[in-house]
Amino acid sequence: MSRPGFKLPARILHWAMAPLVLAMLFVGVGMVASLEWRPMLIAFHRPLGVAILLLALIRLGYRWRNPPPPLPADLPRAQAAAALASHWLLYGLLVAMPLVGWAMLSAGGYPVELWPGAQLPSIVPHDATFYAPLRSAHSWLSRLLFATILLHVAAALYHAWVRRDGVFAAMARGPGED
Repeated sequence: MSRPGFKLPARILHWAMAPLVLAMLFVGVGMVASLEWRPMLIAFHRPLGVAILLLALIRLGYRWRNPPPPLPADLPRAQAAAALASHWLLYGLLVAMPLVGWAMLSAGGYPVELWPGAQLPSIVPHDATFYAPLRSAHSWLSRLLFATILLHVAAALYHAWVRRDGVFAAMARGPGED
């Protein structure tokens, strides 16, 4: 079924961020699971988080100026509401996760080093009592992000394989490329 698609910049941002976010989740798990690889993974995790934050803000700005194509008219109202809510939850998490991580590191007195010699300023004061709840929040938000991504992928496959309504194709190929 042919339907309006996402414009090329929206598709590039989506498909560029997808592997970055998945890599970030696996790096985060690896940091917790491996003492041997932890320093290298932390060195990768911090700049990747900043990159995801910047790309998420660019996506939000682009989406504000270029609304996505409408969902199919025959999509049940509850599914359309769930799609809208889950997309905003994803955007919120993609912004909140790096900011909470940055605040956590700032509260712990740890620098956010992007590369040798380049680090971000602290965004909260160094305060060990603030570090613990931020660390907990970062962990719980990562679990929520992982669950939301799983639901996002499941919904995409549902549209591609069950409904076959062009929603998946709209992001995969864009307008008029069916």
